[in-house]
Amino acid sequence: MYLQHFGLRQLPFTLTPNTGFFFGLTPHVEALQVLQMALETGEGFIKVTGEVGTGKTLVCRKLLNELPSHFQCAYIPNPYLTPAELRWAVAADLGIDVEERLDQQQLTRLIHERLLALNEQGFQVVLVIDEAQALPDDSLEALRLFTNLETESRKLLQVVLFGQQELDERLQQAKLRQLRQRITFSYHLRPLNWDEVHAYMNHRLTIAGFQGKAIFNVKESKFIANAARGIPRLVNILAHKTLLLAFGEGAKNVSIAHCQAAINDTDDTSEPINKPSFISLKWLLVLLGFTLSIFAVMQLSSAACCSHWFAQVGEWL
Repeated sequence: MYLQHFGLRQLPFTLTPNTGFFFGLTPHVEALQVLQMALETGEGFIKVTGEVGTGKTLVCRKLLNELPSHFQCAYIPNPYLTPAELRWAVAADLGIDVEERLDQQQLTRLIHERLLALNEQGFQVVLVIDEAQALPDDSLEALRLFTNLETESRKLLQVVLFGQQELDERLQQAKLRQLRQRITFSYHLRPLNWDEVHAYMNHRLTIAGFQGKAIFNVKESKFIANAARGIPRLVNILAHKTLLLAFGEGAKNVSIAHCQAAINDTDDTSEPINKPSFISLKWLLVLLGFTLSIFAVMQLSSAACCSHWFAQVGEWL
């Protein structure tokens, strides 16, 4: 890969949400502030929505990592569950030892008893659900009924929903109006603007170990930001591919041609402004694989030999 070429310790633009790369961008910080304030109030549902790839899961994990010690959290990352399956999942996350022969009424009673016990111990219980747009309507209604569990002064359970924009559309249904009215706080994650994308990419490179002259200049960052529509996941994909292309040429910084080739190779990006003549990413990967196989056969261990071969590859490109 390109780690040694750019002086990196790890890949900077992976798709897995990693809180170690968290950057204090305005939409993500605002979302966390809304969540933290809402949880302290102890009331109702909290909702965070956003376009695919805008960082909902990253914010979710950041929240879970930073919850104060007086919170007890149940986390459901895959919510495509029936009401019964949802109850079993909540019970398991709350540490309830249940038997399979229990019916749903008995299970609900055990959950209520556990919530009361945690409340008496000074804990606030929060149920965090990622990808909440996948919850069936019946399960959303089961969630609402969960929040009916309360003492005279406060709810025994708060629910935080992270979901795509389809969740907002579904909540407009008349049959879900009771749940909709219980959402006390909500936040919508917007895409990043181009200067946030520029700072975001440089931040991730720094965390990954990069030191030196900027790999992405303002012009290239703006080009990527426009093509990715400010969506961090697409920014990561494009930035990773441009680094591959720059590495294949032996270049130490990214050019517009690299950005354009990465855009042309990536689904769901905005239409390229122009298409300069450049070797495609697919052919570059084939060429790199062929070159590396030659290295293996010839057992080129000398750094001088490797530099010579990469210089030749650069000339071929």
